[in-house]
Amino acid sequence: MQWMGRRESSNTEEGGSGGGGRGLAFGGGIIGVIAAAIYFFTGIDPSQVLNQVQPGNSQQTEQIDTQPGGSVKDTPQRKFAKVVLADTEDIWAKLFNDMGKTYVDPKMVFFTDGVSTACGEASSQSGPFYCPGDQKVYIDVSFFDELQNRFQAAGDFAQAYVIAHEVGHHVQDLLGVTAKMDQARGQVSESEYNKLSVKLELQADFYAGVWAHYEQKVKNVLDPGDIEEALNAAHQIGDDRLQKEYQGSVTPDSFTHGTSAQRMYWFKKGYETGDVSQGNTFASADLE
Repeated sequence: MQWMGRRESSNTEEGGSGGGGRGLAFGGGIIGVIAAAIYFFTGIDPSQVLNQVQPGNSQQTEQIDTQPGGSVKDTPQRKFAKVVLADTEDIWAKLFNDMGKTYVDPKMVFFTDGVSTACGEASSQSGPFYCPGDQKVYIDVSFFDELQNRFQAAGDFAQAYVIAHEVGHHVQDLLGVTAKMDQARGQVSESEYNKLSVKLELQADFYAGVWAHYEQKVKNVLDPGDIEEALNAAHQIGDDRLQKEYQGSVTPDSFTHGTSAQRMYWFKKGYETGDVSQGNTFASADLE
């Protein structure tokens, strides 16, 4: 992806204390999905397993450098994330305008180790996630190292896909989908709610694909192989692949994010069509 020297979003901040509310966070990236899989399927503290995935490579932490006066100096990873966020702002503002709606930019919060949010406390083990309670995307950019080194999802556009997926959850929030998910909690069985969660995550994948469509059509900044990088990342975080790896078998009723094939399909559909109206995963007969 051609990103160097391009506009960086100013809608970013450093994570710190605050928040403290309750809410439902969405997303979680690869680490978050794996952590959830480990906990729900084995009851084991996921940090015990995640720290053993790649011996000698488990203590990667973003090195924080500061400017005179104490402000945080941007690393290339942060600058990249800001460029991707800026592009999502441009594209979704135009798409919302075409729908007769107003897009409200989310904030991106950079943090290290842990952070307090309107959805509760979170650690770096959560991976990137979106909190609708404060309409912020949270990311510890050392996750990008994990993405490549632990989970075989290399490439800058794999990273861009993760950010675009979390922004996709923000789009859902603005369109009222998140509120409907909140209403469903406690009103349906766990297995039924899991099915809704799968549809929610696949729709966020679709929206990430829509963004990628216009990233190329309007901005023309994709390099050969970029879409393949995103599709590989989508494949790596499929529930079926993770369950097979961490519990040795596949339990479809407990899926929360969708299979590798489903995640790749919906991202690709968004990329190929660029049509927001074709992303109603909740009405898809294939997901019943």
